Amino acid sequence: MTTAPTPAVEAAASEAAAPAAAAPAAAAAHAPLPAPPSVHVRAVITWLAIFPLVAVGMLLIAPIAASWHPVLRAFVLTLVVVPLAVYLVVPQLMRAYGALRRRRAPRSGDGA
Repeated sequence: MTTAPTPAVEAAASEAAAPAAAAPAAAAAHAPLPAPPSVHVRAVITWLAIFPLVAVGMLLIAPIAASWHPVLRAFVLTLVVVPLAVYLVVPQLMRAYGALRRRRAPRSGDGA
């Protein structure tokens, strides 16, 4: 005993088939993705994000946290610094590094 597919199932099937048909054309239009930065470059970029945030954070919390236990100071500081670095600063630095790398990359047809 079989039932006919519902209009929602048919619509989903046609939507799934449409991107599959368009995928080869879209893939051909885009250049291959560049290789991700090496682990060493990512380490430097992370340090460039973390060091200034920690330095400024220590200066900002020093007046109110002078009597706190050092572990509590580190906890509060990292509670602020890590999300700032992960969600804001590191992505911006990675974009800047990618733009610099693209600008310096040799273009096909350049050079002799």
